[in-house]
Amino acid sequence: MNTIHGLEALRSSLLTAELSEDETQALADRMGVKTLCNGEVLVAEGDLCQTLFLQAAGAIQLYRDCAGDEEILYQMHLGECVGTRSFVDGSAYVFGLRSIGDSTVLTLDSDALDTLDQEHPRLLYKIMRAFVLITHVTLARLRLEDAELRHYVLKSGGRY
Repeated sequence: MNTIHGLEALRSSLLTAELSEDETQALADRMGVKTLCNGEVLVAEGDLCQTLFLQAAGAIQLYRDCAGDEEILYQMHLGECVGTRSFVDGSAYVFGLRSIGDSTVLTLDSDALDTLDQEHPRLLYKIMRAFVLITHVTLARLRLEDAELRHYVLKSGGRY
């Protein structure tokens, strides 16, 4: 990784919540940087991609095709990660990722972690713990949004 802003985004991420400064730098050294222009697709829906993406600057939207209409699912914030499941098991993305304006993401390919065992033996374990934490935070946010939507629909009598 070659940007100061990227390192700051990495440090603010849940990915490095349990990492020491040396471990964070070791992880940063294995990450790439990808710059996107407005409207550029980072990953299309259905793509196979074993890369973790971390929002470093700009805005990335998660979207999907819903019966011919595009649906915006979420807009990432600085330091947020996406792609933990695909990173681990190589599954296809069920949504697409697209840049809104000019954006920068940090990338981590699953192959990049192979060399960490000798230098930082516990780092891989800490990164996998971070993946679980990231997943739990995402699920908690979705549960909250679901509860708010239910409350709105039920309180309004089901009228939109």
